[in-house]
Amino acid sequence: MIHLEINGKKYDVDVAEDVPLLWVIRERLQMIGTKFGCGIGMCGSCTVHLDGKAVRSCQTPAGSAQGKKIITIEGLPESHPVKQAWVKEQVPQCGYCQPGQIMQAAALLAEDPHPTEKKIVEHMNGNLCRCGTYVSIKSAIRLASAGGKK
Repeated sequence: MIHLEINGKKYDVDVAEDVPLLWVIRERLQMIGTKFGCGIGMCGSCTVHLDGKAVRSCQTPAGSAQGKKIITIEGLPESHPVKQAWVKEQVPQCGYCQPGQIMQAAALLAEDPHPTEKKIVEHMNGNLCRCGTYVSIKSAIRLASAGGKK
């Protein structure tokens, strides 16, 4: 039995410790905002926060997440500056990668509320968007870091 705290709620899940956290979140707990992309930690679609740090849930064994606070896209408030900026900048096209992009960006701004352009690019590198909305993503991160003012 794995004991997890996700989005402020406690869950007991009967899975092996090496089952990827992504599958526990999506399949067992039906929180489908976190997406499966590549399964090898290279695309970022499955990004969640583990004690405030962005991690790839497809590569994080559920057992290693015990005793830590997990936040998924569902647990990030609608009022969060990154979510607000995403809407204002109309970032999504297909939207599939956006939960991972948002979680990665939120972790960046929690660590550095006013990142440089270079730091934004470095931190977001590895979160892939097949639609190519990278310019809008950077713009939304800048907007969120400026408190919603351009």
